Amino acid sequence: MNYFRVPDAAQRFFAMRRSAIHNPLLALFRHSRYPSAMKLLFLHGAPATGKLTVARALLQLVPGRLFDNHTSIDLARTMFEFGAPGFWELIHSTRYLALDAAGEHGIPLVVMTFCFVEPDDLPQFQKIEEVAQRHGGELLPVFLHCSREEALRRVGNADRVERRKMASAEALTKYLDDYNFTPVPRPGCLAIDTGAMPPEAAAREIIGHFGLGAA
Repeated sequence: MNYFRVPDAAQRFFAMRRSAIHNPLLALFRHSRYPSAMKLLFLHGAPATGKLTVARALLQLVPGRLFDNHTSIDLARTMFEFGAPGFWELIHSTRYLALDAAGEHGIPLVVMTFCFVEPDDLPQFQKIEEVAQRHGGELLPVFLHCSREEALRRVGNADRVERRKMASAEALTKYLDDYNFTPVPRPGCLAIDTGAMPPEAAAREIIGHFGLGAA
């Protein structure tokens, strides 16, 4: 979730990149060197709705790279205590830089997981979308959801505990009560009830909906 503005250093970095991308010769060079435009599959939803599980199932069926929400969180924890000053700024800037590198080098498909909260995370989502589009890429939004009862059943799973994710039914209940987990405000956002189908079926529905077979 987005609690802090993007740090000034990151803003200067992206300003320089925007300036460079407007150079037509540079754009031509990039197109010839990296002809593939990245598709960014944005799997979002509340904790314990199966984002990582569906992402892994999907990447068993089509080639791509996984950018799990907790990768950047784990990195920030090497420098800061959770939520300490500087913690969320590092997370946000790390996400933007990683996606920018993927777009720069023509990674065809990146599957990103994210806990999107309206309206808190809208500025961060818009920045992520901007990074994808800057390289001629496309953001493909998928909202994963399930019943509260199903999420509470899953939240204590061993893999969540091992990865230091939220693993307490009490904590999840508070999150679901306090935050508005909604689909991102984009037309064509695909919504999938992960309580109604297994991960493999959800993955196949996403692949078919967005035509990812040739990604």
